[in-house]
Amino acid sequence: MTELAKKRPEFRNIHALQDLPTYRLPPAGWVSILHRISGLLMFLLLPFILWMFDKSLSSEFSFEIFKAAFNVGIGFVPGWFIKLVTLAIIWASLHHLIAGLRHLWMDVSHSAVSKEFGKSSAVTVLVISIALTVVLGAKLFGLY
Repeated sequence: MTELAKKRPEFRNIHALQDLPTYRLPPAGWVSILHRISGLLMFLLLPFILWMFDKSLSSEFSFEIFKAAFNVGIGFVPGWFIKLVTLAIIWASLHHLIAGLRHLWMDVSHSAVSKEFGKSSAVTVLVISIALTVVLGAKLFGLY
């Protein structure tokens, strides 16, 4: 056994409060966890998504209510918070879609199942989903 192998910690029984804060998750692990979180987020925010869809398409009056919700808010909920929730939906949708395509590609292609491809594709998923979220978020918050 080499010196490097002796110095690396072994995690056999992981204690959540002691070991997880110091455990370095690889990019593929982050993508996998975020894929699950984004799916849950989209599921939990489905009523809000349906409300936005309904208000944006029902009539001209409901579309004005929809626009006003983003500008001044609705009731006690400020407009910036509605934009923030919408940004979360945008990120969840983009990340879930791109990570799902990555998973499908790995299921179909046998050459894609390697440590190197797993790392590079995970980093690509994170970069693309965050970059697209930033671009669409800038549009949502009126920066361009």
